[in-house]
Amino acid sequence: MESNQILDLNITDESNSKVEIEIVDGMKVLILSLVSFGLYGIWWIYKSWRFFKEKDGLDIMPVARAIFSIFFLYSLFENIQHYAKSNGYQKSYSSWALFAGQIIFSIASRLPEPYWLISIVSSFFLLAPANALNFAIANSEQYKATTISGFNGRQIAVLVIGGIFWILVLAGLFLAPETQY
Repeated sequence: MESNQILDLNITDESNSKVEIEIVDGMKVLILSLVSFGLYGIWWIYKSWRFFKEKDGLDIMPVARAIFSIFFLYSLFENIQHYAKSNGYQKSYSSWALFAGQIIFSIASRLPEPYWLISIVSSFFLLAPANALNFAIANSEQYKATTISGFNGRQIAVLVIGGIFWILVLAGLFLAPETQY
């Protein structure tokens, strides 16, 4: 029995059966991405590329595609939508609009304090692709998808550490004495 992880999904490949996958709900992806200041979004992008690499036997490097997502995010959104449509997904989204929104709001992280905080809005642009991918996996003939309620240990660690950082950021914004020049 072989075990892998995709999209925080546990995959168990047993002969003559579907591959079992634990999918991460789209709202969990959004919450974890918001709490982690977008870092979980990069993790989700990596896991999504890794899923397609294993599913389609692609010769790609998921880590590089996640790190350099500015070059590969549009094609990921397109791959997800195509895969979702092939499995009966009725909704549609504009890959260009999601890609542009993700990139524009990610670049906003370069703005001065406190305006850089609007960069967390970029997390919302992953919600539609995450839901589409979850639907596609759940309705695929190859996979048996299960959704776990609650958060696993790693996700709780992300929530705790991210929560601490959020407290520090907000305290720094609202409790810091103003400097006069």
